[in-house]
Amino acid sequence: MLPDEPGQPLESAAVHTVLKRIGILGGTFDPPHVGHVVAAAAALYELDLDQVWLMTANVPWQKVGTRPVTSAPDRLAMVTLLAEGMDKVHVSTLELDRGGDSYTSDTVEELQAQHPGAQVFVIIGSDVAALLDTWKKTAALKTSATIVVYDRPGSVGATPPDGWSFRRIDVPQLAVSSTDIRTRRLEGRPIDGMVPPAVLRYIIDRRLYLDGDDDVDAAPQGAIAG
Repeated sequence: MLPDEPGQPLESAAVHTVLKRIGILGGTFDPPHVGHVVAAAAALYELDLDQVWLMTANVPWQKVGTRPVTSAPDRLAMVTLLAEGMDKVHVSTLELDRGGDSYTSDTVEELQAQHPGAQVFVIIGSDVAALLDTWKKTAALKTSATIVVYDRPGSVGATPPDGWSFRRIDVPQLAVSSTDIRTRRLEGRPIDGMVPPAVLRYIIDRRLYLDGDDDVDAAPQGAIAG
């Protein structure tokens, strides 16, 4: 499930492929769920992307200390299982390999260095859109990438703050969230159908999200933010 050689990005084979339109769907993925599948598929279609990269984040500077977060190897393994069988959807370890706090602007800059001339689309839910001004290095991000917003339940129609240009895409709204999945597991309720079967098996086998004492990184990991 994980790369055979730690430190080697899963997308390394794609680095030498000519890509002109790359989508980044980043997050803590704790756990990844069917909503991420739907968002990636919709973005590929609506934006005519060459690829969507699922970007498992390293340290989320905005989330550090707010809650324990499942270890990076477990989160990466679940994202890898989520992406299996999805055409043009790739798993990236770029932020995990870079280490430290995860800043979207740094990720975009690195992707553009690997793929000169490529247009990068940062895909975010409407619940995140209103927080863009709290991200770091926003001036660079505004000019280096296209922000793409899709509606999430509870934040329909939310937009980025003034000064941000963005595109909106139509993604079916599924009332599924990683927070709800973790809560359901903790309460002993089923999560069948909320995550792909392979991810469900992994969660059960690893006994994740049962008592708050799951294997976590020494430094909390989290979503691509800023």
